[in-house]
Amino acid sequence: MFFHAGDTPNGLPDELRAKLERLSFPTLGHYLEEGFADSGIRRVVAAGGRVIGTACTVRTTATDSTALHHAAGMIEPGQVLVIDTGGDVRHAPLGEVVAAQLAARGAAGAVVDGVVTDVDEIEALGLTVHARGTSMLTTKLHGIDAGGVNVPVTCGGAVVRPGDVVLADANGVLVVPVEVLERIVDIALADDADEPELVAELRAGAPLGSLTGASATVSDLLALDTPQ
Repeated sequence: MFFHAGDTPNGLPDELRAKLERLSFPTLGHYLEEGFADSGIRRVVAAGGRVIGTACTVRTTATDSTALHHAAGMIEPGQVLVIDTGGDVRHAPLGEVVAAQLAARGAAGAVVDGVVTDVDEIEALGLTVHARGTSMLTTKLHGIDAGGVNVPVTCGGAVVRPGDVVLADANGVLVVPVEVLERIVDIALADDADEPELVAELRAGAPLGSLTGASATVSDLLALDTPQ
């Protein structure tokens, strides 16, 4: 096993960021199937609210946080630190010290495919963190020749490349390449703009299936099954 380090990814384009700040992230779930971290990764520290940024990735080993300490000092403002622990859910790689470094450097948040510690202290630092849970058992600085920084990783079953866009809120975590988001963000924003009118019609008594066309589709399907 050998340690790997890739190039520092680019930041998020300003125009795309402005659009994402107006977007309800779950709306993207109507148009995408890949990139969603599994539901085991939840927001455990909500200090900064929603997370929007590009991924700075780290792959660690179960007990060693050497790569993480190195990466924390490299992160750029607006980036999200994404940590692949290789499946370990016992040792917490992220705690107050690493979070303090991330907050000082302007990180947008952190996503850990594993557990974290010092959640009260991290909240006081203002860093939003998504993870699988918490633990008092921490990683150590063993200096194992494995892992990497700014390399492709897996987080919650989703592949994360350095520079991918990370979107995270109380509903979960989504990782999407910039070019994919640029193609669909305007469509999703238009969807969001239509939603209040749809909800108002539902509250006034209109059937959802009639408004979305689902009921007409069901009628067509039933007609196909009716003997002629």
